[in-house]
Amino acid sequence: MSYSTIVVDRADGITTLTLNRPDALNAMTTVMVEEISRVLDDIRDNRSARVLLLTGSGRAFCSGLDISGDDKGREGMRVGDGMLLERLFNPLVERLYALPVPIVVAVNGPAVGAGFSVALSGDFVVAASSAYFLLAFVKIGMVPDMGISWLLPRLCGRARAQAIMMLGDRVSPQQAEDWGLIYKAVADAELLTAARSIAERLAKGPTTAYGLIRQGVRASLEQGLSQTLWTERTHQRLAGRTADCEEGVTAFREKRPPLFTGK
Repeated sequence: MSYSTIVVDRADGITTLTLNRPDALNAMTTVMVEEISRVLDDIRDNRSARVLLLTGSGRAFCSGLDISGDDKGREGMRVGDGMLLERLFNPLVERLYALPVPIVVAVNGPAVGAGFSVALSGDFVVAASSAYFLLAFVKIGMVPDMGISWLLPRLCGRARAQAIMMLGDRVSPQQAEDWGLIYKAVADAELLTAARSIAERLAKGPTTAYGLIRQGVRASLEQGLSQTLWTERTHQRLAGRTADCEEGVTAFREKRPPLFTGK
């Protein structure tokens, strides 16, 4: 399958999706959202990957929504129109959070607006030292969206979250790591190596268990202890029925490393 705004590579259980509009700092268009969604649906429906590795081409990760006016796919939906979120961006967020495999994000440059939200959808977010995170919505009289106002306070607390959203200042990779927004900040030259190392490790693990952990963490952010205990019990029953669980228990008893197949 060919794409016009992204590059997709599949190898060794890892689907690497690269946002590929470098001249526009990988600003998101209707076509890009649709193409990303097709890749996510393929992973969900066909189990075509055990890990998603997400990054950007050129000097940016993603500069947010393309507001240049050149996106013909948004005819009838202006910037700031709730329909744009309802039809395109909110479904993308739901797909990312519901994906049944781990997401590793390599933030190679600025992650701005929608790019900030997409980056933080990852389970392991690794950022290059020259990157930064920015929510500049207030500078054009708008409010943060794509779920970032739900996620940020849960990651770094109300005070820091509101400062990020209301002051519109850049957050450095080291700040992001210190505040619990990302997994790790690394030197530029180490970014892809570090991200791929994590992806390769995850690609050899118990894929179903990883997907259930993703669902469980999201659920725990929305429910109380009793509900969480019920969710854990339900997920444990599902994980316990997999071939990977049987292999893991057998390997433990035989005192050898497990060989997971993702099934």
